[in-house]
Amino acid sequence: MKITEIQSHILQYDLPEELGYSQQYYAQRTAHLVEVSTDEGITGWGECFGPGPIAVANKGIVEGVIAPMIVGMDPIERDVIWHKVYNLMRDHGQKGMPMQSLSGVDIALWDIAGKFMGQPIYNLLGGAHRRCVPAYGYGMMLKRESLADHVARFADEASAILGMGFKATKMKTGLGPIADIQLCKTVAKAVEGKGLFMVDANHCYTTSDAFYVGRALDEMGAYWFEEPVAPEDLSGYRELRAGLKTNISGGEAEFGRWGWRNILENRGLDIAQPEVCALGGITEYQRVLALCHAHFTPVINHVWGSAIAVATNLHLLAAMPPLPGGLNPWEPMLEFDTTHNSFRDDLLTEPLNIQDQVANNRGRVNIPNGPGLGVEPDRDFIKAFKFL
Repeated sequence: MKITEIQSHILQYDLPEELGYSQQYYAQRTAHLVEVSTDEGITGWGECFGPGPIAVANKGIVEGVIAPMIVGMDPIERDVIWHKVYNLMRDHGQKGMPMQSLSGVDIALWDIAGKFMGQPIYNLLGGAHRRCVPAYGYGMMLKRESLADHVARFADEASAILGMGFKATKMKTGLGPIADIQLCKTVAKAVEGKGLFMVDANHCYTTSDAFYVGRALDEMGAYWFEEPVAPEDLSGYRELRAGLKTNISGGEAEFGRWGWRNILENRGLDIAQPEVCALGGITEYQRVLALCHAHFTPVINHVWGSAIAVATNLHLLAAMPPLPGGLNPWEPMLEFDTTHNSFRDDLLTEPLNIQDQVANNRGRVNIPNGPGLGVEPDRDFIKAFKFL
């Protein structure tokens, strides 16, 4: 079997309302799908992390840089392909967009391998430790509105997300430390006795401001404080983890085993959040997961994107060994964006229906069990939403 073609499909639509987080507001939803074709008629699908203009740049890397390197190769040789591409791009970027682009291609190769062997990806990874996973819902995005409006909306959204059946909920911060603490208090009160809540700062604080917010979160019982400081600030992460009771999480902006080695040896994370569609795909994710477990750091994957990204992560969560083991081991959760996302809900010929599963299955989501990813995009949908 040989790879015959690699195509990028960038999809985009206008959101019903503008959303924001600590770094920016955005009004469009973007997804970057990668399609790898073979001479045996087997097609694989992957996804590259990165919205808007980042997706456009990544398309150029996928089709203009990576494709010429690997067309004609055997797609089953995923590790050979991974290292060939990485080594040839190494001088031009061991992180960032080159790795995001490689991720989408690599995921598609795993999809091909599963289809070729008639096995779901979790079996190629060694089998399923669990057939379903709990899910948490995030929402409570920032908007161009007053603090009072944020407070009222966050209280309603937090209650609504737990009311959907999710085991926990996650909010955004980024209005400033004093206002953010007020928002967190609102959410903590709304979920009290009903479920966990987490706080995602998207690296908007200095270390001192992160301590100011984090000490307040300690008193509220937040489950984790996500990306409190810049991903480059390894010393800040280590200081925060040592000085706060709330779990410190992060890692979505790190790439490859070498970057993750630095994070883990630094001992700055209570919970690791690798992003498979960015760090190098499933091939590299497995190495990062092994490093996390070697450092006894539990993993809850970062999940953002279309139904391809969600399906990929469900396989990874199924195949993730318990850490530590036992009769009632700690369990990873599926991250689920509760905001409007047609690329997740409507892309597939047979939708995953995550929200229905959560509502009807005690907050849990089943793992797809078909060959490869176990899902197939609707080509008519892709044509309707194709941006580039």
